[in-house]
Amino acid sequence: MSSHPSPTTTPNEALRAAPSTTLSTPATKDDARISLRGHVRHTSALVRRNLLWIRQDPESMADALLMPVIFTLLFVFVFGGSIGQALGGGQDRYVQYVIPGMIAMMSMTLSQGVGTGFSQDFNSGVMDRFRSLPIGRGSVLFAKISVELLRMLFATVVLMIVSVAVGFDITNWPGLFAAVALSTAFASSIMWVFLTLGVIMKSAQSVQAMGFLVLFPLQFGSSIFAPTTSMPGWLQAFTDYNPLSTLADAARGLMVGGPVAHDLWVTLGWSAAITAVMAPVAIHKFRTKS
Repeated sequence: MSSHPSPTTTPNEALRAAPSTTLSTPATKDDARISLRGHVRHTSALVRRNLLWIRQDPESMADALLMPVIFTLLFVFVFGGSIGQALGGGQDRYVQYVIPGMIAMMSMTLSQGVGTGFSQDFNSGVMDRFRSLPIGRGSVLFAKISVELLRMLFATVVLMIVSVAVGFDITNWPGLFAAVALSTAFASSIMWVFLTLGVIMKSAQSVQAMGFLVLFPLQFGSSIFAPTTSMPGWLQAFTDYNPLSTLADAARGLMVGGPVAHDLWVTLGWSAAITAVMAPVAIHKFRTKS
């Protein structure tokens, strides 16, 4: 009898039914003793488990589908006229300004989902099952990040479809792909922060609340939605060090033209630094959580 799950199999049942060749390695509690090939195999199996979960619960994709639609329409048609005039044009000018910033915004907003999902898995007992298996602990986290990045790319496709409908001109396809790649790199680093919150906080609601407190000032205290030149001096100082500003400005330069090099390297520097600090913390907290 085949051990592959049927179309109606739940994600947890799919994990239990996974073939031994998928998740098996010599039993060990030390990730260092698992080969790179073993980590890749484990990560692939867990990505499949998470995708099965999405298939069983398609409502979990609602934010990735609706968020780019709602935010694009809201900012373009509510603020586009006034901010567009400040930019020296009108609504059409604002569309060219805000869409690259929206790509940067989604890299932060959708990253929060990895923490809430991780917390839910802990509270439902799924993580106890994972931690009892002879698999690399890092594989569980990398699988979560991989699936969330796929959700973010799906949201980006939706965003670009809506943006073209409201008048955005895609004149530089290589620049668009480069902006999405930069946003993906930054999002993957931020996900380590939310994975850590998902481990140390007691509920998904707590992770969501903390994420809101972090995301709100970072997103609106940046150049995502409006130029920073009219902001008070103290707020401009904050935006200068805000990685979302450099990400938005780099994406804007890549997609519609303008300076790129400085903002690009600063964003990559932020991404590398956040990953270097938070990835070991997240893996350690996950391995030692009681």
